[in-house]
Amino acid sequence: MLTATIRRVETVSVEVAGEGLDAVKAELEAKRPAGFDLVSAPVAMRAGTTALTASGTFERRDEVGEIEAETMDDLRKLIPEGWQMISVRRA
Repeated sequence: MLTATIRRVETVSVEVAGEGLDAVKAELEAKRPAGFDLVSAPVAMRAGTTALTASGTFERRDEVGEIEAETMDDLRKLIPEGWQMISVRRA
């Protein structure tokens, strides 16, 4: 019997703009959903302007569970939508 540890993976993206990196960081923090962490925020500047834009990606990975099956293929079939397998051990 194999036991897999799985965790929920939820992603939210937001667009922000500001005059300088500090303003963009403040906007991203203001739009961060509770329980989510910022994992990516590429910044761009349009020609002829001093304003920066960023596309912030936040992820939540705090809910953990376990599933059991006889084979790895069976474990993979049991992973619910929006979850990922993070470890496997033989029970």
